[in-house]
Amino acid sequence: MSKSGIGPPRIRKIQTLLGILFLAITGWKVAGSVPEIPKFVLVLAPHTSNWDLPFILAVMYGLGLKINWFGKKELFPWPVGSVFKWLGGIPIDRSSRQNMVQQTAQMIWEREQIVVGIAPEGTRSQSRHWSTGFYYIANLAQVPIVFGYLDYARKVGGLGPAMHTTGNIEADMKVIREFYSGITAKYPHKVGEIIVSQRAWHQNSQNDNR
Repeated sequence: MSKSGIGPPRIRKIQTLLGILFLAITGWKVAGSVPEIPKFVLVLAPHTSNWDLPFILAVMYGLGLKINWFGKKELFPWPVGSVFKWLGGIPIDRSSRQNMVQQTAQMIWEREQIVVGIAPEGTRSQSRHWSTGFYYIANLAQVPIVFGYLDYARKVGGLGPAMHTTGNIEADMKVIREFYSGITAKYPHKVGEIIVSQRAWHQNSQNDNR
């Protein structure tokens, strides 16, 4: 586990300047501050456009925060893959039968400092509802969830509060839903509902019975 007093991972000053420059050129602003927590799961929402990635990275760079994020392995061909990895990308094989929740939670558990950014909608295409993997990763790794966002209506991106999971996913998702209710996506009609799907309930019940 992490040592006392260790803060969140930070990026180099040049990356911070690049992030601030990108946001200034595009007319965006940064809101919020980085919590002094060495490890947490960062929700990246809403996610409805290819533009979300450069904007969210610019926002996090502007805040001086280094994040890791997952992307399908097809996004990491040479030489672009090297750039994405430098930006914190971690390629994953979505066809794998391995449990990504347990793997990610274990990775967080073993690090002293790490911020894992996860887009619960999982895709820029229209999603019916959020995937709850981010919640179970945080719960299993015993780290907080921090609300990251891009509000296209106000052209503001940033960090909201940190939330510790209670194990009551329905109650916790209500808190998350209330926060994101005032955030506008680039394509609002593609935003997925922040609910616990029947599939997620089924998977959780199976895990509880093991």
